[in-house]
Amino acid sequence: MSEDTVKVTRNYQVTIPSSVRSKADIREGSIVKVVYDEAEGVIKIIPLKRRRMTIRLGRKVTVEEIEEAVEEMLDEATS
Repeated sequence: MSEDTVKVTRNYQVTIPSSVRSKADIREGSIVKVVYDEAEGVIKIIPLKRRRMTIRLGRKVTVEEIEEAVEEMLDEATS
């Protein structure tokens, strides 16, 4: 288990130590879920694996396709 002490900023932000980031494969732009586990009394940071979205080049993309793709990504980020 990795353990480090970090300071909470004025905006209630914390930096995830590099030793933890590397083990959890958290990079800039990663999406994580923050959970307070009442049973254990701890805060857990859970990295979410995102599906990389691709759109074929060489064809026009409709507004509906863009909206659908955005909705899918938002659903994945909040689930």
